[in-house]
Amino acid sequence: MKDIGSIAKNGSAAAMAIHQCDICIVGNGAVGKSAALGLAQAGFRVVLLGAPDPASTAASVSAVAWDARVYALNYVAHNLLSTLKVWDALNAGRVTAVEGMVVKGGVDSAAGQLSFHAYSAHVDALAWIVEDSNLNLALDTALKFAPNLRLLSGRAKALQADAAASTLQLESGDTIRAYLIIGADGAQSWVRSQCEIEIDYRSYYQRGVVANFSCERLHHGIAYQWFTENDGVVALLPLPEQRLSLVWSAPDALAQELLDEPLSQLAARLSLLTADTLGQLQPLQPELVQAFPLSLLRPHTLVAPRVALIGDAAHVVHPLAGHGMNLGFSDVAALIKVLSERGAHRDCGDAGVLARYARMRKEEILLMQMTTDGLERLFSKDFGPLRSLLNLGLNFLDKTPVIKRQLIAHAMGRAFDKE
Repeated sequence: MKDIGSIAKNGSAAAMAIHQCDICIVGNGAVGKSAALGLAQAGFRVVLLGAPDPASTAASVSAVAWDARVYALNYVAHNLLSTLKVWDALNAGRVTAVEGMVVKGGVDSAAGQLSFHAYSAHVDALAWIVEDSNLNLALDTALKFAPNLRLLSGRAKALQADAAASTLQLESGDTIRAYLIIGADGAQSWVRSQCEIEIDYRSYYQRGVVANFSCERLHHGIAYQWFTENDGVVALLPLPEQRLSLVWSAPDALAQELLDEPLSQLAARLSLLTADTLGQLQPLQPELVQAFPLSLLRPHTLVAPRVALIGDAAHVVHPLAGHGMNLGFSDVAALIKVLSERGAHRDCGDAGVLARYARMRKEEILLMQMTTDGLERLFSKDFGPLRSLLNLGLNFLDKTPVIKRQLIAHAMGRAFDKE
C-alpha cells in the first residue's frame, strides 16, 4: 500500500478520494483514540474515522465545572496511557488517587463490609479517578502530534473484506482501504453489525445516575459502595479535595425519580448513607445530573475477517466494579502487542493474528462479565436469608488477607498478584 494520503480519482482534487492505510479505527471515544495513538506510535499507518475537532473538545472542558462522567482507571490503563505519553498530559489537579475502598452489603450498621487499602498491595493507589473530558482532551492533544496518523470526520455506510484488505465506503463517497478495521464504535457498534456478529444481550432495567457533590468531611481518597436491598448499587468515588462523584445503578423507576427531583434532594438521600463518615453532601455548582442505561452485552466473537472489536463494541458490563473502561484499555494493550509481534510474513489483518488477540482477551472479559453479572443478580434479590449469607461472606473475605490480596490484584489489573 501507499503511504497514508488521499488519492483523487481521475486526477481531480475535488473528486472522491481513496484513503490507503494499514489500520482504520472506527470510533472517536477514549478507547478508539488510544488505539489509534498506540498503533501509530508502533509504526502502523492509521486512519481514525469519526475524530472530533480537537478545538471543539478543548473548548468544552470548563476550568470550573466537574464532569459528571468519570472513570476509575487501574494500573493497566495507567501503564498504557503512560506509554502513550498521555498520562502526564492530564490535568493532574483533577485526578484523584483511590487509596482505599469500602464495600457494604447494605445500608444499615449490621451489613457486611469488605475493605481494601493501597498499603495492603504495597502501592500508592488502587486506581485513579479521571474525568471523561480530562482524558479525552489529553488524547486529542496527543493525536495532533502522532506520526503515521490521519484523522477523518465522517460516517461509514458499507464494509467489505476480501483476501487482500478491507474497504470502508463513506457517506461522503470517499473510500478507506486498510488491512484491518477496528470497531471502537460503542455498544451499538455499526462495525459489529456489518460483520453480522451475533450478541447476547440482557437489560438490567437500571440506569446509571451520575452527579457530583461536595462532602462535609475529608474522604481521604476512599471510594464507597453500597449494595442496597431495593434501590440498586450506590458508589461514591473521591474527587480532588472534598468532592465526590456519584454512580448510582438505580432501577428504572427510581432513576427517573432521581433525575426529576432537585439535586439537593438527591444529596439529602445520599447524606443518609454518608452521615457517619463523610457528613452532609451538597451538589457541586453548576448542578449537573445525567443517566445512561445499564445492560450486559456479549458478542459471540471479537473478530471477523480483517476486523477486530475493542471497548464497548466488544463487551458491555455492569458498572458496579467500575471496570468497563479498563477492559477497553486492556483490549488496546493486547491488540498493540499482538500486532507488533505478528511477524514480517503476516499483515495486521491476518486471521491467525486476530485469533491470537481474541484468545488473549477471552478469559479476562468472561471473568469480568461473570463477576459483575453474578454480583448484580445476587444482591438484587430481596430475600432476607440470602442477603444475610452474602453479608457473612463479605465479613469473611474481609478477615482473609490472602483472598483479599488476590481480589486487590485483580481489581488493579493483575499487575501486583505477586510480592
